[in-house]
Amino acid sequence: MEQEKDLVEIWTDGASKGNPGPGGWGAFLKWQGKTRVFTKELCGGNISCTNNQMELTAPTEALRLLKRPCKVILHTDSQYVQKGITMWIHGWKKNNWRTKAGEPVKNAELWKELERETHEHEIEWKWVKGHAGIEGNEMADMLANRGVEEVLKKARK
Repeated sequence: MEQEKDLVEIWTDGASKGNPGPGGWGAFLKWQGKTRVFTKELCGGNISCTNNQMELTAPTEALRLLKRPCKVILHTDSQYVQKGITMWIHGWKKNNWRTKAGEPVKNAELWKELERETHEHEIEWKWVKGHAGIEGNEMADMLANRGVEEVLKKARK
């Protein structure tokens, strides 16, 4: 008998100050244990990146944290990520990571990394409106900005 998979909700966000410039990513995870709700906050960043690179890094890092196959509801305020992973990626793979116009897909390595992290899980990708008071999204936004702050603090040392 197959064991019931844990249900994990994840909210992710990316930020870049300059685009390209210093950037950060954040992820807020929440799951129900047997007796209580657990949460986890993740963030990080890069001194020189784009907003889209950070938007892709956040769900990759969040999924990488999961140690066994899970049912995941992944919330992102990035249509680039949500549409890219659910729709566009199939055509890119068929076209050897080229767009319909024949151009190389931007951030292809990050897309490939994200896709690798999805294989073990059942994921429902949900787009949410950013800065609309949605608690998980606001947490992810705060964490992404913390990631930028941490990168800038390291750069000043």
